[in-house]
Amino acid sequence: MTMNELFPVFLKMDGLSVLLVGGGPVGVEKLTALLANSPQAKIEVVAETVSPAMQELAGQSDQVALFQRRFEYADLDGKDVLFLTTGDRRLSEEIFAEARKRKILVNTADTPDLCNFYMSSIVRKGDLKIAISTNGKSPTMAKRLREFLADLIPGEIQETLVRLNRIRNGVKGDFQTKVKVLNKITSGWMDKMGLDNESSSAQ
Repeated sequence: MTMNELFPVFLKMDGLSVLLVGGGPVGVEKLTALLANSPQAKIEVVAETVSPAMQELAGQSDQVALFQRRFEYADLDGKDVLFLTTGDRRLSEEIFAEARKRKILVNTADTPDLCNFYMSSIVRKGDLKIAISTNGKSPTMAKRLREFLADLIPGEIQETLVRLNRIRNGVKGDFQTKVKVLNKITSGWMDKMGLDNESSSAQ
């Protein structure tokens, strides 16, 4: 049995410099996900051919700089994260090799061997965000799980998170003390929110 050995992290993209190469439908998909999850991220888009959808999307954010021209290696200067959506395997290989030398995180669309991180299916309800990975095996399954969880988790979860944060900030003592208090408070939270085993199995 294989195991998913990817290390899950959530990046503070507003403190990173992002480059997206490619202006077609896949590039639009990646940029849409970036802006939806990290609207304050500074993003440069470089593409020789830019679709109308990409032009429209890039024009909706002051954080996006769009350059319609061929990619140049100088575009990698100062970048932390790179998304490749060129659809050109040879070009992607060349850019990926250079980016690795510079210790840049790279995601190449639909090309797992040219990635050192993958995009996840995301469930988001207020401050709650759940990332789902199938280790690149089945994006369709990840999408179905996202839909299931999005329906299962009530919208009121944000109110619960806010209350728990207030309680956490008000509890005096060390870390272990706070953990014990919060564990006790949340011990029956699934039942209260309709997420008990019985209701879950009925979905």
